[in-house]
Amino acid sequence: MDLMDIDLATLAYLAGSSANDAILRQLHEIGHEGVRVSHGYVIQHLIEGAPTVSELGELLGVTQQAASKQLLELERLGYVARVPDRVDSRIRRAQLTGRGRRLVDDSRRFRRQLDARVGGDEAKRALIRLLDATGGSGNVLRRRVAPSD
Repeated sequence: MDLMDIDLATLAYLAGSSANDAILRQLHEIGHEGVRVSHGYVIQHLIEGAPTVSELGELLGVTQQAASKQLLELERLGYVARVPDRVDSRIRRAQLTGRGRRLVDDSRRFRRQLDARVGGDEAKRALIRLLDATGGSGNVLRRRVAPSD
């Protein structure tokens, strides 16, 4: 089999999955056991915000129950804490803990290293063209990308 015989969409998916798996292995090796790729979709919404469960579900395009399950997993791993809202203490908001911030920093470091190893800018331009051609750029820029089935 020749990898050039694989269509672009499939190759992009396979390459992205392989890259995420490699980064996940590195994260596990340095002590971030239990973290899954799907957790990254949640964490991206906690980097600059502190949503409620229902707000997070809306951002992810999933049910409140699905968002709650993801948050519970991240809480058990020590990456997320639910804290009272500053205005209404009955409302609980999810935010990254110090451990969660370290996970983000470690993940970003491994991703930068991978970018450098594969000629990041050239590869990124090709994938951006693919996003533009398929209408996906806007969703990515608005962080409206959820894990696929």
